[in-house]
Amino acid sequence: MNTRLLTRLLLVFFSFSLASCAVFQPEKGKTAAAEKPAEKDKNGIKPYNKVITKDAKTDKGLFTVHQIDEDYYYEIPDSLFNREMLMVTRIAQTASGIGFGGGKQNEQVLRWEKKNNDVLLRVVSHDVYAADSLPIHEAVRNSNFEPILFSFDIAAYHKDSVNNATVIKVTDLFKKDVQAIGFPERNRKEYKITRLDDSRSYIDTIRSYPENIEVRHVKTYNAGEPPSNSSTASISVKMSNSMILLPKVPMERRYFDERVGWFTTGQTDYGLEAQKSETVRYLDRWRLEVKEEDMEKFKRGELVEPKEPIVYYIDRATPKKWIPYIKQGIEDWQVAFEAAGFKNAIIAKDPPSKEEDPDWSPEDVRYSVVRYLASPIPNANGPHVSDPRSGEILESDINWYHNVMTLLRNWFFVQTAAINEGARGVAFKDEIMGRLIRFVSAHEVGHTLGLPHNMGSSVAYPVESLRDPEFTKKYGTAPSIMDYARFNYIAQPEDGDVALMPNIGPYDKYSIMWGYKPIPEKYGKEEKEILDSWILEKAGDPVYRFGGQQGNVIDPTSQTEDLGDDSVLASQYGIKNLKRIIPNLIEWTAEKGKDYEDLETMYEQVLGQYNRYMGHVAANIGGVIKETKTYDQEGAVYFHVTPEKQKKAMNFLQDELFSTPEWLIDQEIFNKIEFDGNVERIRNTQERTLNNLLDFGRMARLIENREINGTEAYGLLDMMQDLRTGIWSELRKGSSIDTYRRNLQRAYIDRMEYLMTQEQKPVPARYRNWINQSNVDVAQSDIRPVVRGELSKLQRELRNSIGRSRDTMTRYHLQDALERVNLILDPNS
Repeated sequence: MNTRLLTRLLLVFFSFSLASCAVFQPEKGKTAAAEKPAEKDKNGIKPYNKVITKDAKTDKGLFTVHQIDEDYYYEIPDSLFNREMLMVTRIAQTASGIGFGGGKQNEQVLRWEKKNNDVLLRVVSHDVYAADSLPIHEAVRNSNFEPILFSFDIAAYHKDSVNNATVIKVTDLFKKDVQAIGFPERNRKEYKITRLDDSRSYIDTIRSYPENIEVRHVKTYNAGEPPSNSSTASISVKMSNSMILLPKVPMERRYFDERVGWFTTGQTDYGLEAQKSETVRYLDRWRLEVKEEDMEKFKRGELVEPKEPIVYYIDRATPKKWIPYIKQGIEDWQVAFEAAGFKNAIIAKDPPSKEEDPDWSPEDVRYSVVRYLASPIPNANGPHVSDPRSGEILESDINWYHNVMTLLRNWFFVQTAAINEGARGVAFKDEIMGRLIRFVSAHEVGHTLGLPHNMGSSVAYPVESLRDPEFTKKYGTAPSIMDYARFNYIAQPEDGDVALMPNIGPYDKYSIMWGYKPIPEKYGKEEKEILDSWILEKAGDPVYRFGGQQGNVIDPTSQTEDLGDDSVLASQYGIKNLKRIIPNLIEWTAEKGKDYEDLETMYEQVLGQYNRYMGHVAANIGGVIKETKTYDQEGAVYFHVTPEKQKKAMNFLQDELFSTPEWLIDQEIFNKIEFDGNVERIRNTQERTLNNLLDFGRMARLIENREINGTEAYGLLDMMQDLRTGIWSELRKGSSIDTYRRNLQRAYIDRMEYLMTQEQKPVPARYRNWINQSNVDVAQSDIRPVVRGELSKLQRELRNSIGRSRDTMTRYHLQDALERVNLILDPNS
């Protein structure tokens, strides 16, 4: 090439290059437009790195959670929008006087939804339902619009190789007063709460796990009547919100039958063919499934391991010496799951150490944990969280409060010390306390498997059988560990080596089988015929009967703390043992260098046990027994206690309670624990049962019993005459009346005045689901005519007795009693 031409071409090229560079070179002190990221897009949404800065503390899990100073952000993957999540709200820590932490306050299903430039948090209801294949589904959907709990501005978007995500700031959701996830309305009314104090409220922690997010936030409310620390005029509580991802595919439901006790979830189904809206209930239970490769073995009746067993971890904080006993209580249920066709279905494990897995946490919903709490609360409880769409139990944390051991000690002492040397003392040997811990562990695990209390279980065993070592070693003290059967207070010292507590019993095995045994190729309502057949196989056998817990005892065969099929005989044996304990109480509670606090506690325990016996017996009077049945079973569902049993119960109360229980009056005990109080204590004890008998609802049932069953029935007149003649027996004999009996007789007059002047109080709305009450219009019933008639008879007897009494205090008492009766019968006199 020509040299001159080449030179010209190079000059042109370099000139063009320099000119090109000049176009993109920024002026001094300015940033080129292409290099400057936009602060916001046209919708006001910032770039990700302008929102989630290098100062963010990040926690990855269900959502990625970021904390920047005091603000929190959720980074929600697109795949989790419109997925249903369960929000469980609890009080984690409370002010004194409100109760104890851990109680569930609210539960709701939530759905995160994108709408334009906002993210909406909607509340989803599963209370009403109709299959989407049915025409009525559209009507149900239209009447069940999902309310918006909270709305968030979209702060940023985040795109990566795994998932696209949307960033929102959630600080206000937990800092502001969002009632659905805060302090419940009933408490606000009780303590006269006016508003949330923002300056004393804050987010404590937000932690994200693979399937749940756990939030703790402190709320301080201005309150007119705080239960404690009144000088602050406020209440501070720590709230806990657990948001749990629900399964994409709900578990198959198993439908509830009232004849087998179970915790349930309910739904109003408008898609049924019934000519009304109908509530269906289905069991809360774990997803126990047979592996496909084992299905033929299962069908042949061989035990198989489930796809996923139920696993409980023991809290790292648990004292090491109690861990084996808690584990045994958990795995005691394996025998029940074997009845359902599974082996190794429930397992207890130690959690990994912090070195093995520093991220392991009992708050992770993938782990169910027996949590050991350093608390003075004498209790343990076994709540669970279930999917409202199907009843599937997602996780359970059993709360084990340290002071439950005090409760166990007190029960075991007062119910067995008369026959059991190992229960005599205020500190038990580790193996004895360990066995008691195992018993409570098994009971609480039963709740987490879906089983409620079966208070109708213990009545299945004859009282005398509970004195038989061979029987009790084989069957325990009740057919179900889910009863409050506690310990064997019936056994006498001469009975030998009887069993003292229940185990996983025949009812427990039956109920777990009924609830968990897979029925191959049957789903939902298709299972009903087979489930019914399992119930009918056991019908009529009291061992397999379910009796629910009663807030107000109407059925005397479903009571707490009782044993055996005859409450009078059982209580007589129990009182014999209490009479053996009282003379030894000082010796059995003695410890050098200690005061008499334990003596006082154990005396109160004896009195409490005695009161239980009185309640067990009194429930027979006016009692109505329930035997749940369906149309294909013969016989009544409800029937009154026989007149013989009711009369026997009244005689027992007259002999054991209203005739002063002298054996409870021990001056050797009283002169070490109190300067006074025994007279009032006996009066309170007697008045408690007397008022229980003279209850409007019980009186209404006695009236109805006589009307339905005729003159042979034990009616209201019978009870009232028996009470009067027993409590005022001195009037016929002309004998003097001591202090205890005078107090009892005045309590009788006071209660009769109450019956003449008061009306029946309704059960508060919050308790109506579990407290039954026989409702009666007192003014228009036979109650007041009968009360007036009894008072008139007493009036005549008092007039006739005053002149015959030679004891001054007795005469004053009778004169006073007569004046009181006169004022009731003629208030204007």
